[in-house]
Amino acid sequence: MKPDKQVKAEFRETASKNPEKHYPVSVLKQNGFSRHKCQTCGKFFWSVSAGAKACGDPACSGGYRFVGDSPAKKQFDYLEAWQAFKKFFKNKGYYEYKPYPVVARWREDVYWVGASVYPFQPFVVSGEIKPKSNAAIIPQPCLRFNDIDNVGITGSHYVCFDMLGQLHFEKAQDYDLELYWSEYFEWLTKGMGVPSHELAVHEDAWAGGGNFGPCMEFFSRGMEIGNQVYMQYKTLENGFEELQIKVLDMGQGHERIPWFTTGKSTSYETTFPPVARHLYKLTGLKADEKFMQSFLPYSALLNVDEVEDVESVWQMISKKLGVEKTELKEKVLSLAALYSVAEHSRAALFALNDGALPSNVGGGYNLRVIMRRMFELSEKNDWQVDFSGLVEMHAAFLKPLYPALSQNLPDVSEIIENEKQKFHLSRERAAGIIKGVVTTTVSLDKLVELYDSHGISPEAVAAEAKRAGQKVNVPDNFYALVAERHENREQATKTKKDFQLDLSGLPDTEILYYGDWKTTEFSAKVLRVVSNEFVVLDKTAFYPTSGGQLFDTGFLDGARVVDVFRQGKIIVHKLENNSMREGMAVKGKIDFERRKQLMQHHSGVHVLNLCARKVLGPHVYQAGAAKTTSKARLDITHYDNLSDEQVKKIQQCCSDAIKKDLVVKKEFLPREEAEEKYGMRIYQGGFIPGRNLRIVTIGDDVEACGGTHANRTGEIGQIKIIGSSKVQDGIIRLNLVAGHALESSSKKESDYLVQTAGILGVRPSLVPGRVEELFSKWKKAKKALKQGKKPEQDLFALFSAQETMLDEEGLLKKASAALSTKPEHLPNTVKRFLRELEELRKKSLGQK
Repeated sequence: MKPDKQVKAEFRETASKNPEKHYPVSVLKQNGFSRHKCQTCGKFFWSVSAGAKACGDPACSGGYRFVGDSPAKKQFDYLEAWQAFKKFFKNKGYYEYKPYPVVARWREDVYWVGASVYPFQPFVVSGEIKPKSNAAIIPQPCLRFNDIDNVGITGSHYVCFDMLGQLHFEKAQDYDLELYWSEYFEWLTKGMGVPSHELAVHEDAWAGGGNFGPCMEFFSRGMEIGNQVYMQYKTLENGFEELQIKVLDMGQGHERIPWFTTGKSTSYETTFPPVARHLYKLTGLKADEKFMQSFLPYSALLNVDEVEDVESVWQMISKKLGVEKTELKEKVLSLAALYSVAEHSRAALFALNDGALPSNVGGGYNLRVIMRRMFELSEKNDWQVDFSGLVEMHAAFLKPLYPALSQNLPDVSEIIENEKQKFHLSRERAAGIIKGVVTTTVSLDKLVELYDSHGISPEAVAAEAKRAGQKVNVPDNFYALVAERHENREQATKTKKDFQLDLSGLPDTEILYYGDWKTTEFSAKVLRVVSNEFVVLDKTAFYPTSGGQLFDTGFLDGARVVDVFRQGKIIVHKLENNSMREGMAVKGKIDFERRKQLMQHHSGVHVLNLCARKVLGPHVYQAGAAKTTSKARLDITHYDNLSDEQVKKIQQCCSDAIKKDLVVKKEFLPREEAEEKYGMRIYQGGFIPGRNLRIVTIGDDVEACGGTHANRTGEIGQIKIIGSSKVQDGIIRLNLVAGHALESSSKKESDYLVQTAGILGVRPSLVPGRVEELFSKWKKAKKALKQGKKPEQDLFALFSAQETMLDEEGLLKKASAALSTKPEHLPNTVKRFLRELEELRKKSLGQK
């Protein structure tokens, strides 16, 4: 398959040779536009000016030329811009979608939402789900991390931006490029009041996600206001085919409307005015309106993604403005730091509010980069920024448009404070590392490694190198490079190959275990036998390994079922001594006790997830789970290790949920209905395929899940948390046992305690005290002998009669902790310490 970049380049060339076929040429001409070729970049564009020679790109047309002199006849602030856009398109029959979260949990291919079309991919775009309306608008917050280094400098770049979407999803016969272009052109000219002679419309192409098509970009005085993508084709190995559902995907940056229509010197003042005013006052900085108006026309030329030698561009601008380059950079970069702090804090608010956490892996890594960058910029400039206060200001300003941002502010503030503490700890450790590194040449790879592994900024390395008489070259797009490299590594780890059988032509398996978990006997028909051991039935009650839950075992007509797995929507049974043939009628019987235990652990995990969120906060999501017959585990998103008190509260919450005997509701809903009714929190633990979703509800916990579940929580039996640990940054693992496994586990714990008590010759309540005495005397005796001293002989006798008033679990836990061992290893560990103490006694007496 050709890469998107190649597909785009090839199609753009094809489309430019036949514009009448691929672009809305007739409506362009009706509105007085004629086709031209840019004398600078060679792109084709449309303009009402007959002699137009330059396209609208700022590099070709002289930078931003609307600052202080906007051609728009109307002015909007940030909130008014969306209201005007919404009113205009709703009057034309467009349906208004509410914004989706910025974390794309409904998709398996991306972590962050990057465009207004993302909420409709893959299901609406593929035609699997019918949209609420074929014509839609949406104010969609997005996060992209390729422009981190441009934020604050160009005046237009953001990590977090709001994309106003104009979308159509149509069959080929109903797809109308000219209508879509006309409606958007009317919004620009009448809705925003931009005269048509101020517009330059570029011909271009777009490719992504296996689809491609022509697009048209709308420019005015150097500003790209919006971009209409006409998604019409699917990329194939040997060419392409037309999409069954063709898509209009128009994205207009919300932030650009108030900036362009007011002609302000920077978009940051019009995007978050209260925060900008607050930071101006706090830092003593203020944008010099006259200077910024002279600089901004050139600011777009400093885009590090498009310029190879940024320093030469700074030099060129300094000559144009008659300002020394050093003075120019000092003025611009100090303000850029202020705007970056404002912008990154807003991005963090959106991300944290939607349940993302900063970490060293996955999408959380990008979040950590911008959060630590805003801390770094604040400290570097000696600004005493209250970041919790900043996010509260952002939330208050955006409340009319995004009320949800105000709902989790205490949780968001706590996470920010925790990440700030981690940042400071990493800074303390960094000093020694940097001094050791700058004694030699520091490569880009080394800079990335230092930032990746230790959180050491390249600026800190460069400063220390300068003091040591060395020079370190920091790329202008360093943070974008870091984010890109990390994303590439993450993508590489996802590549895998699955074992596949030839199941072509078979229908989807009818599933019988979705209703009552007690369904363990059934009749079915054999549809296919593969390699004489794999059997496919028309229906089954056998659960296949999926969602972290192990498969059911049992029998099919006396043949032992030793494995069950899914291949697509077909369930495959692996048999021992199979004698079945296609077309046979068979009876299935499932091992009831195994089914019951797996059910108890799966439903127990849902209860644990519910309680972890109640105790720890709304940022908690399932990050992974496993359910076996002996125990289960739940991995949750959380920013710190759990305290004993937190674990105790979660345990109590689980016990309460079992006592209440809550109903476990199981229902099937169309995906769009489930999302509308329950929200995006249904996606716990990753992407769920399929047109319809099975929704499992226990109390406030609502999840899309296909596992075997209790009918009421009382059927789970007791739940016991048997451990918690950090498995990676931002992920906490909780291990649990429930039902019969808990009874077996408790018996084993009792056995370990009784064995240990027998070894020590005391009753169980004395075990912790006697174990602590054993460890203390062993340590003292060993130290004395090492120092050449003869230990007192009472060190070799155990006398402690200290009684500990705990239950068996508490006694075992306390005694195990004293010797830093696991409960199951306690008896043998005590034997080893007793043996070593005796050897020390003999050594003190000169015996062998």
